[in-house]
Amino acid sequence: MMDRIREGSTGLAVKIILGLIIFSFVFAGVGSYLVGGSQPIAAKVGEREITRNEFEQVYQNERNRMQSQLGDYFSTLLGDPAYVEQFRKSVLDRMVNDALLDNQAQDLGLRVSDEQIRQAILSMPQFQKDGKFDEEIYNIALRRAGFSSDSFAEYLRQDLVRNQLILALESTEFTLPSEVNAQNALETQQREIRTITLNTTEFAEKAAVSEEEVKEFYNANKQQFVRPEQVKIAYIELSGASLKDQAPISDDEVKEYYQANQDKYSTQEKREVSHILINGDEADAKAVLARLDAGEDFAAVAKDASQDIPTAKEGGSLGWIERGVIDPEFEDAAFQLVNVGDHSGVVKSAFGYHIIQLNGVEKPTTKPLAEVSAEIKAFLVDEHAADAFYSLQTELAEKAFESPDSLDDAAEAVNAKIITTDFFSQVDAPEALASQAVLQAIYSAEVKEDGLNSDVIEIAPEHIIVVRVEDVRDEAVLPLEDVKQNVVARLSQSKGEQKALELAQGVIAALNKGETNYLADNELNFTEARMITRADELANDVYRLQKPEQGTSTYAQVMDRQGNHVIVALDGVLELGNDAMIEQVATRLLRTQTQQDLTATLDTLKANSDISYPLLEQ
Repeated sequence: MMDRIREGSTGLAVKIILGLIIFSFVFAGVGSYLVGGSQPIAAKVGEREITRNEFEQVYQNERNRMQSQLGDYFSTLLGDPAYVEQFRKSVLDRMVNDALLDNQAQDLGLRVSDEQIRQAILSMPQFQKDGKFDEEIYNIALRRAGFSSDSFAEYLRQDLVRNQLILALESTEFTLPSEVNAQNALETQQREIRTITLNTTEFAEKAAVSEEEVKEFYNANKQQFVRPEQVKIAYIELSGASLKDQAPISDDEVKEYYQANQDKYSTQEKREVSHILINGDEADAKAVLARLDAGEDFAAVAKDASQDIPTAKEGGSLGWIERGVIDPEFEDAAFQLVNVGDHSGVVKSAFGYHIIQLNGVEKPTTKPLAEVSAEIKAFLVDEHAADAFYSLQTELAEKAFESPDSLDDAAEAVNAKIITTDFFSQVDAPEALASQAVLQAIYSAEVKEDGLNSDVIEIAPEHIIVVRVEDVRDEAVLPLEDVKQNVVARLSQSKGEQKALELAQGVIAALNKGETNYLADNELNFTEARMITRADELANDVYRLQKPEQGTSTYAQVMDRQGNHVIVALDGVLELGNDAMIEQVATRLLRTQTQQDLTATLDTLKANSDISYPLLEQ
């Protein structure tokens, strides 16, 4: 396998950008992923150490990403300690897998050149504006992610080498035409059916259930009528959102904030520039400068002489830049140009020698107070509400602890109502109490058995609750009179389903014998014929049926999603497919095989590597 990988990794430069499968994960902000040092270890893969700091930052960024995607639902999941533990382990496992691939790539001698790194960066849509690389966007993105240009290049090198390994797996896989054709036939085939639906609810409504049957079923199935343990809860709930109405903001406060934070509402001067990059000697750059001084067109010279290939094609255009985000020498020269059309002398930077032309100037601006007043007021309301919330949170925690046998003092201290529920079990808890963290607190020994107030529980950011158990009902078998209606409904449904099944089986038996009058005798009619695909709700059963002979039908009884018995007549099978569909199927099969190979490779590497998880062993 590894020999095949080594062979498959050659010639991948043209596909290198396809390897950036975790780029969004990188730019959640994992600049410190490159930083080593004598720090606590989260995991160790051979000689490669994943530090606790590395893990915590990657974990936090992945948590933030999931929060932005799932919102309050993810906050609810985080209330479950078991989920948090599993989530943290999945992040660490991913980092271990990356380390295994890094080690294997190093052993195989896989490399990525500086030019490949450069071309990959220039090609990334995350760094482009209007389809062209934009240095301003690039530098801002790196700064936000905690990278320097060097550290990002090294991180990208590591990522690209790792993905050479993955792409090599893909290049060693193939699919046989027979496999593709068989899968295509399964996916694109259509089937012609007619149906009769036997509504089990209608049969159930006609079913007769005796008192004796009710008693017999109840006595034989008492375990099905056990009421679980129930609790009655009193609680105090606080949220930052509920405090916003109590945080009025005056116009003077808005004005004061605006004046103290002018930089937030002002833009820096921006300059649109083009450049010519010479990687060779300064003399070469001066020769190019002489052409410009002689009157040659800057864009034409850039296309002819610049060694920054992507921008050279655009006449050297770098788009708009601002101070503080680009190479200092380049920045100083660009912002010293006075008139649009002026060009600089030869400027040396870490990338080589530049000649810069000024194409446009955008002066700094400040938004007027009237334009941002509503935004500032909303921000200050949030800030004041948050301050009030955290103050009340502290007060609530202290009072609930100081008076553990009642919520009265705590409610008075934070000016909140005590809400008392009816009895409920863990499976039907009210929405405010349904999170795993709250239920764990309710059913803890201190709260349920000792009758103490819970600690403050965070339901979501700036949303907390304190609970206490007011009463407990033990588990008990419900008396027959309380569940009789339920028993009758169950028996009726069971009888109805059985009656419908017997009728369906009778119809199929008759049809298979050619006795079509059986349908009329039972006032049944098939629907008009229709074509179904694998997306149809009956597809799983219908596609298992034997293909009928020409002019005949295959009959079967199946269940629909509503629990009704359905008599199906399969009248024909239509084979479809075209070159485009076959190509899609082939691509999907190849991806599946590649993923299976990657999983197998990782399993092999894990089995042959010394891996430890100090973080999980604590």
